[in-house]
Amino acid sequence: MLPGVLYYIIFKYVPMYGIVIAFQDFSIGRGILGSEWVGFKHFVDFFYYTPDAWKLIRNTILLNVYDLIFHFPLPILLAVLFHELRSARFRRIVQSISYMPHFLSTVVIAGILVTFLSPTTGIVNALLVQLLGLEPIAFLGMPEWFRTVYVGSEIWQKLGWGTILYMAAIAGIDPALYEAAKIDGASRFQQIRHITLRGMVPIMIVLFVLTLGNFMDASFQKILLLYNSMNYETSDVINTFVYRRGILDADFSFATAVGLFQSAIGFVLVVAANRFVRKHSDTSLW
Repeated sequence: MLPGVLYYIIFKYVPMYGIVIAFQDFSIGRGILGSEWVGFKHFVDFFYYTPDAWKLIRNTILLNVYDLIFHFPLPILLAVLFHELRSARFRRIVQSISYMPHFLSTVVIAGILVTFLSPTTGIVNALLVQLLGLEPIAFLGMPEWFRTVYVGSEIWQKLGWGTILYMAAIAGIDPALYEAAKIDGASRFQQIRHITLRGMVPIMIVLFVLTLGNFMDASFQKILLLYNSMNYETSDVINTFVYRRGILDADFSFATAVGLFQSAIGFVLVVAANRFVRKHSDTSLW
């Protein structure tokens, strides 16, 4: 356990000391100990004096809500479908294929999306024009299409990989339960509903609580590679704003304050969700 413990101590816990600059007017020359303390000034500036603050929060929340609604249930469904395949060889082949997008880097995924969705040379628009007779659509140049592109790409990239834990949960279900259900005349759908899905509930709860921890944290790299001035209205999120203010503008204290707000919301959601599921079920993170 030592390497893993050291990793989290060095790269996760020790850097938390830097959070203090969110409450300072941080200067690299004076350092953390010498910088002026300003309290909640940067938080007030973000919420009251940043014109796009609520737009950033809205975009971040909507992207994560759509991702939770459309992405979270699909690995569960796919895991059940894998389990119901009669041919073990075919199941292994299909599973392996579904894992492949996970190993593509975010840069490659973004490049594929830009190329395929191009309004002039993209294969998607070519199919829309030739098969359906529609006009080309500038998917990445229209704000109303960005959320669809983002969530759809997240599903395609992570769907197969997300089934691994659910398949492990299904493998832990006692086969005798299925045999007893067959003797009692249960159909395959009834077996799925009353045995397979029930056996997956604990891991569903754990993953749902963990997902809420990243609720205010959209996929920064993908959005950074896909957003542009034409789709800013829906693509600009807290992460990209923190990047611009913290890295490009070197406003470290302000960016840290916004990032701390983001993390605090995730922490509150995890604690609240865990308390709720612990109260209403036998499964929880702690």
